[in-house]
Amino acid sequence: MEINQSIEEIQNFKGKYPKQLWYLFFSEMWERFCFYGMRGMLYFYMVHYLLMDKEAANLQYGATQAWVYAFTFIGGLFADKIFGFRKSLFWGGLLMIVGSLILAINPKSFFFVGVSFSIVGTGFFKPNISSMVGKLYKEGDSRTDAGFSLFYAGVNLGALIGGYVCIAIGKGQMLSNLIPDNLKWNVAFGLAAVVMLISLLTFTQTQKSLGEIGLSPLLHLEKSKRRIYEWITYIGSILIVPIIIVMVSNTVYTDYFMYAIGPISILYLAYEMKGFSIVENKKLVAAVIFMLFSIIFWAFFEQSGGSLSDFAAENLNSTVLGISLDPNGVNNSANSFFVIAFAALVGLVWLWMAKRKIEPNTVIKFGLAFLFLAGGFWVFYYTKFFADASGKTSLDLFTFGWFVITFGELCLSPIGMSAMTKLSPQKTQAVIMGMWFLASAYGQYFAGLLGANIAKASKNASNLEKLNVYADGYYQLAIYALAAGLVLIAISPLIKKLMQEVK
Repeated sequence: MEINQSIEEIQNFKGKYPKQLWYLFFSEMWERFCFYGMRGMLYFYMVHYLLMDKEAANLQYGATQAWVYAFTFIGGLFADKIFGFRKSLFWGGLLMIVGSLILAINPKSFFFVGVSFSIVGTGFFKPNISSMVGKLYKEGDSRTDAGFSLFYAGVNLGALIGGYVCIAIGKGQMLSNLIPDNLKWNVAFGLAAVVMLISLLTFTQTQKSLGEIGLSPLLHLEKSKRRIYEWITYIGSILIVPIIIVMVSNTVYTDYFMYAIGPISILYLAYEMKGFSIVENKKLVAAVIFMLFSIIFWAFFEQSGGSLSDFAAENLNSTVLGISLDPNGVNNSANSFFVIAFAALVGLVWLWMAKRKIEPNTVIKFGLAFLFLAGGFWVFYYTKFFADASGKTSLDLFTFGWFVITFGELCLSPIGMSAMTKLSPQKTQAVIMGMWFLASAYGQYFAGLLGANIAKASKNASNLEKLNVYADGYYQLAIYALAAGLVLIAISPLIKKLMQEVK
């Protein structure tokens, strides 16, 4: 493989962003179209076409998403030890295409088969492209947060389009005059496969610009021996799909897995820490603290795919600023729209503040994230006061809630990915990034449990009564988010000491 630039040449870029960031931006954008398009359809399809009970569907949604993010830890591990970032990304993309095509052929009969292929594929793809973004910057480069914020805009551009378009096609709200009614969900799932193919083509046509970033860690071995390790990984990742099918379709097995994978990952990190200095280990402890708080954040935020999806389908009207829009599509994509609109601006604000030495550190940014999260859920709660007699309430106000939460996400998610690359030693960066997404898996898992409890409390209620139950549940989440943010800000001096020179 031709290597055009050294890492040093890549990292010595001029301006705000390296050119390679734009290539990774577009590859990630299309992959996120696929992922969020699928994610936005899961709960609705399970309730309305697989005819699952809403409580069970919330648990199923939480389990499915938990497995998606849990596999990012495993994908990061194999990238670190065998594949390298690039092969891991490509293999994951292929598996995601297979999963989407299976769902496109027959979503009712092969739902869990297609979902399981997508789970394994996302595990190989997601943590490694984020790690490659981190490699574009020198340690301590003040432009890193801005770079991750721009990259995050790419994530959300894909999520915006995929989150709205896929479910709108499936529900017959878009292109209904072109797509036969009996094929609308097949087309919706198939579209995810098409855009994932575009993502892979984007990456393969631009990867030479990455120099040696993301190449196999086994290049020092003989080619034949390296191929053996790689083929074992290929075969193993396919053989695990039937196991995932069983685990995902029976949420009790997901419970057992979640009880085990977190402690196992911490023990593995403790084993790795034996080879690092005290300074490096303090940074890793700080990284783990950020992961634990992120679990709480995502448990609340990811109500979007479960309880908020149900809330959107049954309790929201269908206009935003007088424009007729599908409420489920808005729920799936409003957050992404606001991220796109404000991510680059927020990144530039961090740069402006850094130049004047007034930029808040990562801990304070995390604390602010929870305060914005609390504000957004309070807005969701407040929608109850605008409901009509049928239990329908303002989609405008609901969308404003996502506007508020978006600033919380921008204070946590891109900053968190950046912090993981700064706080972890070079040889464990993909594993740490995988653990960051594993924390998201726990967030997804608890999101499912929270959503199931809300659905259970509103069972057999009228639509207006159900709205009040959901709104009161969101009020409780707002209180808990506020408390978490205040605690994090209060202990920020301790975490700053653990972080050493990392800001």
